[in-house]
Amino acid sequence: MLVISLKALSPNTITLGVRSSTQTAGQGTMPPITDTNVLEGDSMDQDVESPVAIHQPKLPKQARDDLPRHVSRDRTKRKIQRYVRKDGKCNVHHGNVRETYRYLTDIFTTLVDLKWRFNLLIFVMVYTVTWLFFGMIWWLIAYIRGDMDHIEDPSWTPCVTNLNGFVSAFLFSIETETTIGYGYRVITDKCPEGIILLLIQSVLGSIVNAFMVGCMFVKISQPKKRAETLVFSTHAVISMRDGKLCLMFRVGDLRNSHIVEASIRAKLIKSKQTSEGEFIPLNQTDINVGYYTGDDRLFLVSPLIISHEINQQSPFWEISKAQLPKEELEIVVILEGMVEATGMTCQARSSYITSEILWGYRFTPVLTLEDGFYEVDYNSFHETYETSTPSLSAKELAELASRAELPLSWSVSSKLNQHAELETEEEEKNLEEQTERNGDVANLENESKV
Repeated sequence: MLVISLKALSPNTITLGVRSSTQTAGQGTMPPITDTNVLEGDSMDQDVESPVAIHQPKLPKQARDDLPRHVSRDRTKRKIQRYVRKDGKCNVHHGNVRETYRYLTDIFTTLVDLKWRFNLLIFVMVYTVTWLFFGMIWWLIAYIRGDMDHIEDPSWTPCVTNLNGFVSAFLFSIETETTIGYGYRVITDKCPEGIILLLIQSVLGSIVNAFMVGCMFVKISQPKKRAETLVFSTHAVISMRDGKLCLMFRVGDLRNSHIVEASIRAKLIKSKQTSEGEFIPLNQTDINVGYYTGDDRLFLVSPLIISHEINQQSPFWEISKAQLPKEELEIVVILEGMVEATGMTCQARSSYITSEILWGYRFTPVLTLEDGFYEVDYNSFHETYETSTPSLSAKELAELASRAELPLSWSVSSKLNQHAELETEEEEKNLEEQTERNGDVANLENESKV
């Protein structure tokens, strides 16, 4: 029995070793066996270390990307990276942003865009810091004036009555900024610096309240959560509609309050290379979903099927059923409109990659007529069923139709039926001609007899 061992001499070198399991402890290392020794039947009780260097060339990333596609796909199936995820979030991260001061110039938007835990932390910290800051100033004024040394002196008029330490100064700062006014600690008219500080704290407190409450209100009323009730079908389908090849997907609204002035858009995300050799990553191409006919403006009361006709202006004009899985593309769909309750603009997004585009399928109907109303069954919202669809591209179908001068919806069976009808018509004509000839012959025979 042979044991084959592999030893790595370097990151790119592999050593192959063959060791016999019948070697005894007292035997030394024998010379490497050769093919001749094996053929002659020499003993296999040998320890063989045959270095076989297998060098793996290091290729740069660009060179690895330029390898033939069939080689890379045979080894490992490439995973398509989404540009927009199914939940609508953009899968793009901004790195090496050096001009971070730009975020501070628009501090309001920066605070609104923060996550809730950071937003609440900043909300609490801003109020706490302002209370501590002005409480420290109130304590310094009392300390500098000497109010701390005349706490029990009834003849002394302090700046703030009943202020006997930093804790009481902090509480007085909270009462002043929040306008609580318990009445136990009160500022006197013998302290002009305290009056000025009171005015400053009241004004700044109002500004802080307006800023922080405004941030919280905007963050709470953001229409992002409204987009959660706008749903897209998990798959897009390609099938025939009115004799034309169409790409379709379905959208729906789960709420009874509607989206006002809803509109739909679609973008094709696909890298391309220009005729000059310029490589454009993630190039965006507009997909027409009824812009010129007005079909892109939706009355989204019940689920609607959005259709894109694959014509000469469509990016799917030359894509067939066999070629579709080989394409590296992504379809991004965007639904926009105003929330009826708040009037704020809402946007919902989703995307479809090639594995989520079903060729030869249609969506299952979800709208049924009940007693006095229409009912939408959202259990069937994502369901599809298979239908008869040609596997050719729209361009190939148009070429076949132009040659045969037949509409695209005609199938092979209809063509065979047409040929059968033509043959029957020819047979009927031949029978009529033969009947006429037989009648003429009979008339001539009768005349000759007469």
